[in-house]
Amino acid sequence: MIHFHHAHLFSNDLDTTIKWYVDAFDAEVCFDGEFGGARNAFLRIGDGRLHLYAQTPRDGGKGAVHHLGFRTSDLAALHRRLLAMGVTFRSEIREFGNWRYIMCMAPDGVLLELFQIDTDDMPPEVARYFDDASRR
Repeated sequence: MIHFHHAHLFSNDLDTTIKWYVDAFDAEVCFDGEFGGARNAFLRIGDGRLHLYAQTPRDGGKGAVHHLGFRTSDLAALHRRLLAMGVTFRSEIREFGNWRYIMCMAPDGVLLELFQIDTDDMPPEVARYFDDASRR
């Protein structure tokens, strides 16, 4: 058995970054302490996991990563929540049939895609790809 488990990001200010993900996405902090010689935080966000390093990003925060995708069952509510936190967005929610998304920046210059998708009219193999807790 093998599966993708987490993304691990650098953070200029780990406490601020943890708070941001907790406030924005109800992240659960499962571990915050020394791991591998540096302070790390392990967060659970829905079915996914995000690990954070207390180290300054070495390349402006992006490296080979374009963005992290966060699926939600209520994009409009998440958009309002983040606006209330002072988050700025590149555009309004964009809608393409059964797919809606919006992009914003998280701490340390990490680009996020927030999306909502309706899989009812998709081929079964594509719907199965998107089968997770946000669908239920």
